[in-house]
Amino acid sequence: MQPAYFIAHGSPMLALEDDPYTRFVCDLGRTLRPRAAVVFSAHWESPVQRVSDVEHYGTMHDFGGFPRALYQVTYPAKGDQALARRIRQALPEAQPDGGRGLDHGAWMVLRMLFPEANVPVVAMSVNPDASPQEQYEVGAALADLRRDDVLIIASGGTVHNFSTMRLQGGETDPWAVAFDDWVLEQAKGWDLNALFDYEYRAPHARLAVPANGKEHFIPLFYAMGAADDQRTARELHRSYSYGNLSHAVWQFGG
Repeated sequence: MQPAYFIAHGSPMLALEDDPYTRFVCDLGRTLRPRAAVVFSAHWESPVQRVSDVEHYGTMHDFGGFPRALYQVTYPAKGDQALARRIRQALPEAQPDGGRGLDHGAWMVLRMLFPEANVPVVAMSVNPDASPQEQYEVGAALADLRRDDVLIIASGGTVHNFSTMRLQGGETDPWAVAFDDWVLEQAKGWDLNALFDYEYRAPHARLAVPANGKEHFIPLFYAMGAADDQRTARELHRSYSYGNLSHAVWQFGG
């Protein structure tokens, strides 16, 4: 059985960098042998659940102001249309999308895990306006896929606030660590009531997850939902850049 993962995609610059975080994710990929991967990306927002239905993906460079070399990075992933149909059967309200490429939230993580682009992919949207329980339930509807050797990945970031990041870096902000510690503690205990109410219960929640930045945190609920049949959580890696941008890898189930 494959696990479900929450994996931070960080800054687009990670695609050009070699650091402890990128090396960790690359090493993790060498231990994985799924037949396909389903990826929920913080950078595909939709009020209706969308499911990619393509044979081959283009590479989206959905960012600006970075070095030219970053816009030359491609990730020629293949789709899995049979798997996409199976997902839509599990989520009757979901709609197919036959034209969208992979955004950087998806391809940056996949490129670290599977650099040869040899694992078929189905990309999924996220809905920041849905309740955490609704987001969790979408993931739970796909839990059976893990028994069929399908890896489920949610790409985002637990702490992702542009207004608090410091380009010069420096020491990690204690409030970011405190927020991540709280979320991890609730995840390990699978305390969904607390997690679904994180905005009011978690320390420094408004700093870690600003009102206009929920899309990066909520993939966590999709990943946890996909492991609802096992309800185990563990942190595999955590580090920070720019003072508080969280680089975390959490495994659920498996």
